[in-house]
Amino acid sequence: MRTDIFARLDREPEPPKIEIPRMSRTRLALFGGTAAFYTAIVVAVLVPTWLVTIDWKVMLFRPYQQWPELHAWLDYFVVLGQRGPTAVMVAAWLGWRSWRMHTLRPMLVLGAALLLLNVTVGSVKLGLGRLGPHYATQIGSTEMFSGGDIFPSGHTANAVVTWGILAYMATTPRTRRNLSALSATVSLGVGLTTVYLGTHWLSDVLLGWAAGLLILLALPWCEPLIARAEARILDLRDRWRAGRLPLPSLPVAAGGPRPSHALPNPARGRGVPATKRTHGSRPPVVGVGASLPGPSARTRTAKPAGSSEGVPAPARRSGRETATPSHGSRTMTGG
Repeated sequence: MRTDIFARLDREPEPPKIEIPRMSRTRLALFGGTAAFYTAIVVAVLVPTWLVTIDWKVMLFRPYQQWPELHAWLDYFVVLGQRGPTAVMVAAWLGWRSWRMHTLRPMLVLGAALLLLNVTVGSVKLGLGRLGPHYATQIGSTEMFSGGDIFPSGHTANAVVTWGILAYMATTPRTRRNLSALSATVSLGVGLTTVYLGTHWLSDVLLGWAAGLLILLALPWCEPLIARAEARILDLRDRWRAGRLPLPSLPVAAGGPRPSHALPNPARGRGVPATKRTHGSRPPVVGVGASLPGPSARTRTAKPAGSSEGVPAPARRSGRETATPSHGSRTMTGG
């Protein structure tokens, strides 16, 4: 007997009505507040301020030496923030959602979010060029514009976006709340793990959380473009399927004309209309060495009257000619 759990794995008979998130006032206010926090973190590191002092205190505290028993386990846990493994896991889940709901929107939303993540976080990393704690050169310095690429934290921002997509794509309020709590816990744990391992400053993690949250809050602005892209892809798919289907055969009325088929002409490569055969008739016999009738046969000259081809068939079978007496000839008789 099937249970409700397995019944939910089946594909829905028709595409369900999905409520697409909109840029509401609440979401817009959160976007503005997160953007202000993002700007404040960048300014606090560039000046520098007390935030850089906290970065150095945490770095010199060396948490990985204070609690070495956690190091091995956290090395595996931090993988939940790496781009490749998390993108594969989330894409597998959203791919099944796309198949079940008859829509490409889950996969397109994931692609748009990862594209925004690479452009925004990657450009800021390369532009500011901050070095990590393991490569710091001077105590108390900001380590900015030194050729690094760790500000903001890519692991943290990636954890916020990839796991937050699951909550963004939820169809019920309860599921959205549960997945939001899960994604927040994972992203918070991944960010603190990078601080524990000494690969990021604390300010890197704060900016990574803000960067990932900004992308999730900005996704409703991308929904019209995602809808147009989905319609375009489905239209190309329908055209491709229509091109592969065989053409339907047209019915022929009883007694009506049927399309004539052509026989190949080996001499010139053209088609010769097939001879219509009636019931009881035999196909023409072609002798050895004779050529098939073609366009060249119509241009041949007529044979002389005395040629062997003009002799009647009975004469050829008897093997002798019959003489016809002419006027004035005498009949010879044996005596």
